[in-house]
Amino acid sequence: MSSPCIFCTLEESAIAQNGLAYAIEDRFPAAAGHSLIIPRRHILTVDELTERETLAVAGLLKEVKEFIRNRYGADGFTIGINEGETAGQTVMHLHIHIIPRSRGDVADPRGGIRKVLPCRRRYGE
Repeated sequence: MSSPCIFCTLEESAIAQNGLAYAIEDRFPAAAGHSLIIPRRHILTVDELTERETLAVAGLLKEVKEFIRNRYGADGFTIGINEGETAGQTVMHLHIHIIPRSRGDVADPRGGIRKVLPCRRRYGE
């Protein structure tokens, strides 16, 4: 028998929520305030979101960014989704990462999320 999905059991830790999704702080944060938005329905990909779920997730995105700004401060955000094992997804339940960024946290932030592929790290060349 397989283990229950961890993201289907963390709603009690919510920092923000609505009827279709909730947000928690990441247990292994890339930066202070790193949070996750998780649909309540167990799905794997963005393509499976209903229109109502998409709106619910988008609403939480704004709310979580405000929470992070107020509690931790942030000069910007990296927002991303790892969809599938090939893309680095380790919990097979759709979730969106909201990672607060600060000026100077990396030497050259240009290219942002492109840096996930080493061959694409050099921005603008």
